[in-house]
Amino acid sequence: MEHILGKGWQIMPAGGATGEAYQAKYEDQTLFLKRNSSPFLAVLSAEGIVPKLLWTKRLGNGDVITAQKWLNGRELKASEMLNDGIGRLLGRIHKSSELLDMLKRLGKQPLTPDLIIDDIETKIQAEQVCPPKIKEAVRYLKLQKNVIQHDDKVVCHCDVNHNNWLLSETNELYLIDWDGAMIADPALDLGMLLYWYIPRENWSKWLSTYGVELTVDLQRRMHWYIIAQTILSVFWHSERKQEAEKEYWYNFLKQVLQESYYIN
Repeated sequence: MEHILGKGWQIMPAGGATGEAYQAKYEDQTLFLKRNSSPFLAVLSAEGIVPKLLWTKRLGNGDVITAQKWLNGRELKASEMLNDGIGRLLGRIHKSSELLDMLKRLGKQPLTPDLIIDDIETKIQAEQVCPPKIKEAVRYLKLQKNVIQHDDKVVCHCDVNHNNWLLSETNELYLIDWDGAMIADPALDLGMLLYWYIPRENWSKWLSTYGVELTVDLQRRMHWYIIAQTILSVFWHSERKQEAEKEYWYNFLKQVLQESYYIN
């Protein structure tokens, strides 16, 4: 990184799952650098969804380095996810034709219920042992997959947990870490956010800020996707031998499966 910026810059790892993010400082300048960010980042920056993109440089080995404005701020706490600004920003993301057009140009294909079930079944085969509640959950997903089909696909972040929401010192709200973005039913993002953070009695109010009503159809779709995502979380932690986290998501799966008896 030093040869890109020149002499005098202090470069430090900035965390992140890939280990490809850095903070660079020189006198009163601070940058957020990332290796091989998606071209999608430029559109996200133009839309004001992530901190401003300053420049992009391609290296001789084909790697691409992006530099964004470094913002002093913090991740949101779980208790802050009721904030109206989150609903408004997510609604703007899901309605953005510019974001959708860019992902399509990058070759992203829509994520369908069938593809999700195929992914889950591949992981079940790899695990060899399948707990009974996961078998029950997969039966439910297959039974309901045609009921929850939704033609209006949007850009979904796919990981809207509170750690990915950044609040700057000047109260600007951003949604960061877009490496897993997909074209999908908006219920994928909505289900994760509501089930994890929003008390059930606040769902209608939160969704009105986002821009939709809480219909039976939306409830069914969110329920379907949260079951699928929870199964995948169980497998993700199982692959990494994280037994406590795996147990947490397995118990969460039991809870959401209970709703299946009265939501359909």
